[in-house]
Amino acid sequence: MPPLIEVRNLHYRYEDGTVALRGVDFRLEAGESVALLGANGSGKTTFAMHLNGLLGAEGRDHGGSVTVCGMPVERSNLAAIRRKIGMVFQDSDSQLFMPTVLEDVTFGPLNLGLSPEAATERAITALERVGMRAAASRAPYHLSAGEKRRVAIAGILAMDPEILVLDEPTTFLDPPSRRSLAELLQNLPQAKILVTHDISFARSICTRAVFFLNGAVTATGSIGDVVERLEWGFTPARNPPGR
Repeated sequence: MPPLIEVRNLHYRYEDGTVALRGVDFRLEAGESVALLGANGSGKTTFAMHLNGLLGAEGRDHGGSVTVCGMPVERSNLAAIRRKIGMVFQDSDSQLFMPTVLEDVTFGPLNLGLSPEAATERAITALERVGMRAAASRAPYHLSAGEKRRVAIAGILAMDPEILVLDEPTTFLDPPSRRSLAELLQNLPQAKILVTHDISFARSICTRAVFFLNGAVTATGSIGDVVERLEWGFTPARNPPGR
């Protein structure tokens, strides 16, 4: 079976001249959960943003190839690829912008062309999946950080993706909220990529780790093996991520 994601020799340079990726190779198999580890500025988030064409789709300052569900990540395929891969950003407030939780989660299915009735049904199912059905009529800005993260995930689940990409999902969460989020993600069937500094969180969800250093993948394997082989120059659960 072909991989869900295949990346070959990926390079990327920002407009200011910063070289962010240096020949990255990566594969994600169906049902797999992978943690992207590394210090601030190591290229993790830049890499993740290539997976649905937020960076690199036009080919500018870009070398190598990215394929998602058999489709090259290029302009003509972006709409289809973004139905396959759902991204949950570090700051949930950047994804929550409608007056109520239900309207927010319904927004994505409506933009896929579903009828209002079908979109609402999908949204309610997604909210039930993340344990937030009772908050459907609430304003997103009244929610706690953990509740916002769940609603952001519901908004992605309502679009029925095959792959979830989560950028620093434990940011702003207290320990009980981190444990609750881990349980939720463990029970979701989608393949997952977690960009994270939180090693204990990654261990609870992921079967494999990929370590980024200066824009290159320098180690891959089980999380335990990768952590043991490398010297960590940062505090995993506290430092905010860079690019």
